[in-house]
Amino acid sequence: MDRCVAQSRIKTRFARWDLAGNGELTRQDVEREAERIAGAFGLDPADPAASRLRASLGALFDLCADQAGVSRDGTITEAQFSTLSEDLIFEQGEAAFNRALRPVIGGVVGVCDRDGDGRVDRTEFTRWLVILGLDEERAGEAFERIDVGGRGTLCLDELLSAIREYHYGRLDVELIAG
Repeated sequence: MDRCVAQSRIKTRFARWDLAGNGELTRQDVEREAERIAGAFGLDPADPAASRLRASLGALFDLCADQAGVSRDGTITEAQFSTLSEDLIFEQGEAAFNRALRPVIGGVVGVCDRDGDGRVDRTEFTRWLVILGLDEERAGEAFERIDVGGRGTLCLDELLSAIREYHYGRLDVELIAG
């Protein structure tokens, strides 16, 4: 595990959610990120898939707030987020990472999966990564690297594994534009 790579990716993740750019995260920040992603897929905020993604990101924020000892309607600083994320990755391990992120990835699959097959195809995956700031070519390359079975689709477990490997610094593919 490359600790420096993981720390860099945690910093990038924080910056992505810190919409105000003020070094603090609120529950509203992550909920707005969910709405932005859902909106880019043409979903109304009231759509059940959009609601699930917003709720899952909100629950992840609540988990972080609880662990940081701050109110769920408070703020989490970049330092707190980094400490919590590093603890999750380096101390709590993969099972804890999976428990914390599975609902979020499930929410992402729900928003991205426009054909309703429960899987994310190359087009859906590419669109998601473009929303996260990657260009289409790099997003397509990321899909090819992750789709090791060559089926042309990714299930929730494959996406969760890829995101875990990315954040652990073991997958050398861009999943969030820095």
